[in-house]
Amino acid sequence: MGVVGLIMAALCSVSAQEYKAGPSEKDFAGYLFTYFKGNAIADEAVCFAISTDGYTFRALNNNQPILDSKRISSTGGVRDPHILRAEDGKSFYMVLTDMTASKGWDSNRAMVLLKSTDLIHWEHHVINIQQRYQGQKDLKRVWAPQTIFDPSVGKYMVYWSMKYGDQPDVIYYAYANRDFTDLEGEPKVLFLPKNGQSCIDGDIIVKNGLFHLFYKTEGNGKGIKQAITDSLTSGKWVEQPGYKQATADDVEGSGIFKRNQSDTYILMYDVYKKGKYQFCESQDLDHFKAIDQQIDMDFHPRHGTILPLSRNELNKLIQHWGKPADITLNNVKNPILEGFYADPDVLYSNKTKKYYIYPTSDGFDGWGGYYFKTFSSTDLIAWKDEGVVLDLKKDVLWGNHHAWAPTIAEKKVKGVYKYYYYFTAAQKIGVAVADSPIGPFKDSGKPLIDFKPNGVKGGQEIDPAVFTDPKTNKSYLYWGNGHLAVAELNKDMVTIKENTIKLLTPDRTFREGTYVFFRKGIYYFLWSENDTRSENYRVRYGTSTSPLGPIQIPEDNLILQKDVALGIYGTGHNSVLQLSGKDEWYIVYHRFNYPKGITMGEAAGYNREVCMDKLLFGTDGKILPVVPSH
Repeated sequence: MGVVGLIMAALCSVSAQEYKAGPSEKDFAGYLFTYFKGNAIADEAVCFAISTDGYTFRALNNNQPILDSKRISSTGGVRDPHILRAEDGKSFYMVLTDMTASKGWDSNRAMVLLKSTDLIHWEHHVINIQQRYQGQKDLKRVWAPQTIFDPSVGKYMVYWSMKYGDQPDVIYYAYANRDFTDLEGEPKVLFLPKNGQSCIDGDIIVKNGLFHLFYKTEGNGKGIKQAITDSLTSGKWVEQPGYKQATADDVEGSGIFKRNQSDTYILMYDVYKKGKYQFCESQDLDHFKAIDQQIDMDFHPRHGTILPLSRNELNKLIQHWGKPADITLNNVKNPILEGFYADPDVLYSNKTKKYYIYPTSDGFDGWGGYYFKTFSSTDLIAWKDEGVVLDLKKDVLWGNHHAWAPTIAEKKVKGVYKYYYYFTAAQKIGVAVADSPIGPFKDSGKPLIDFKPNGVKGGQEIDPAVFTDPKTNKSYLYWGNGHLAVAELNKDMVTIKENTIKLLTPDRTFREGTYVFFRKGIYYFLWSENDTRSENYRVRYGTSTSPLGPIQIPEDNLILQKDVALGIYGTGHNSVLQLSGKDEWYIVYHRFNYPKGITMGEAAGYNREVCMDKLLFGTDGKILPVVPSH
């Protein structure tokens, strides 16, 4: 398979992932260093350290193991931990050498496969190669397993070195099964240098569709070399000249990672005869420069690997293992959701006493998402991904594409809470109902709004907003693109009173994204101006004495817009939250993803992120300009 074919396969495999979850690169705020400490049995165990800058690393759990080697291994010791974030965004894989050096370098035959969803609790499975496969009587050792996702087959490849008899160490591979509990098929050769010399400690990173293998070799010089391929299992590797380490001392255990929000790569390795660890940096994966003076660690690692972490993941590790004294956490609060999401609608559920955000699933070219998710929180700080609540392809027969801009209402029906979820599908508006704020939601079976109001020629029937008047308990549905329409909902909440349809378009600034709320006798109407692909996408407001208008436009009604100095752009399509029983308000909105969104052109308009800031009012009831924040 060529480079183009590889990239296409990768794209296909990503689209084949059922749903997106977890953080994107933009959300990474730190690093997890997994390592072991030495050749004593007590030191042959998995340890964790964290960093927020990639330079200063501090051990967690007082530099003590985070897993019991005796419980997870067959030898009583583990070495060479490699950690990987799964493609599903929800899982982590770790693979280990099952070995204690005290029994000799040719004593081990097994590796350990581990899986976690929180980086704290791990399921483990020992894979003894000699017992698992036939014809392994000459096998001497199984070293340094690692894992990578192979997009050409949509599976996770585990690769490691093995030595048979007097033959050289060779890097083999096999694919893990779906549950990451076993290997599928016979081990096959992944890589052996053309000179036939031993190679161990392989580590693969992908850049521009090419796989870069860094490995330790001996004979004809020794150290870390590099080979490149565009297909992992083709056997066609282009070996690069020279050695990549920036020292004349013996090295092993290479690991390479990319700095967060950067084009810089870090190659690290164990200078094992001197008991030190060296970090080198590169932009091209070819020339590496030592950066020893910039690295600060309060532990002495052996062969390990580094995983980028989101702010939430860092906080979870610290909550469990404790915060190292001199690690400073960034008190960033935005974005509040990890990943790409937009058009957020926020709800406080009286049934569950939790907050929920219902967004558009973003990150799809041309706004081509097809499912809706929800996120829950008890404190408006930590948000839990509750999964998909409505899948157009599975649940909506009349519209299976372009899942946009949902809104939700909680109502008591005969003493029981019901949830009415209004959404855009195929440029029409539908409604689905559930007994829980996290679903499952059942579609009504037909669109609720699939027509243009009288007098309207352009625009789309999108962006529903539902509002229940606290004075009358009547509910209204607002919608429109280029025009603002409203209709009263019937008591069943799934049909409208067609004779109540009315146009409320406030002025020329109205584009879309309506939201209505009530405060101290005033009905507030918020809307977005300009195109969501524009850095000038922003929020204005008007007021009324009725949910049916007319809308009055106050002076200085622009309340949310870009802040160039902070690199914040495209702020719009909001909802509003009032804390229960308090005159405390928040605006939840989307913006271009930070910091790269402004460089993405039109794609910034469908790679957005969700933020929240305080919404304040003057003594005269005017909404004060919102201060967007990071």
